[in-house]
Amino acid sequence: MNSDVGEKHDVPLLRHPLDAESAFTPQALIEAVRAERGMTSVTVPEVCVLEFDGDLTDRLVQSNAVEPWKTWACFHTPMFALQVNGRPCGIVPRAIGGPFAVLVAEQLLACGAKVIVGLTSAGRVSPQLPIPSLVVATAAIRDEGTSYHYLPPANSVEAPTKLIPYLLAELGPLGLPVHCGMVWTTDAPYRETAQELKMYSGQGVLAVEMQAASLFALATMRNATIGVVAHVTNAIDHTGEPFDKGPETDGIRILKALYHAGLAVAGSAPKRSWLPPRSALEP
Repeated sequence: MNSDVGEKHDVPLLRHPLDAESAFTPQALIEAVRAERGMTSVTVPEVCVLEFDGDLTDRLVQSNAVEPWKTWACFHTPMFALQVNGRPCGIVPRAIGGPFAVLVAEQLLACGAKVIVGLTSAGRVSPQLPIPSLVVATAAIRDEGTSYHYLPPANSVEAPTKLIPYLLAELGPLGLPVHCGMVWTTDAPYRETAQELKMYSGQGVLAVEMQAASLFALATMRNATIGVVAHVTNAIDHTGEPFDKGPETDGIRILKALYHAGLAVAGSAPKRSWLPPRSALEP
């Protein structure tokens, strides 16, 4: 990382001293929660899903399919546990946007999470992408702010590669079209312009969402395993039902697929012998 970033830019976002230690840490917040609530443990499941929309979590809570995870030391969000073959998958809903997603992900890592997967709704950028479909993000355009506090300025950031083939392998059998490639991360969804959509489509970007670039920057800096799967359900030129993610059973199957992929990477499950061929990993 470049320690003299602050000497090369006048914009505050671009002059963050990347090599300097943080004055406030996730561990400090976790200890504050522990003290206030009298918690004896702050452990979390080894695989956790950030369910950004929160509607799937709401339905799981209403149907008693999940239980609160009582050792989640966070002032800002609840955590629920979905049991998958007798093991807990942690679910944190509504950590929407790069800053919030990274705040929560930092705390998850500090509490022992080995793999974090973000499940986000997304808009279509590439006209060839079917709606609905799933996109496993391999990289993200950095049109947000959080990533610039973790990495030097650049156009995009790559996703951790080792999780991607397992996500593709687990999501493939679910019946939805599954693609992998670059997404566009923006902090301002109501400022997406037609010119930008056309430009990014021409660059091979598949979908637009609000968290991937920030999470991938965190993963790069912390050497963490973090993935993002985008459920593409809308587009400005889409004439069908918008924002339709299907029944609750589809959402549970997606969650379980993300969990199984995370377990495989964490080393807690046998590696699949039916991983997709290398060509299937190309955008």
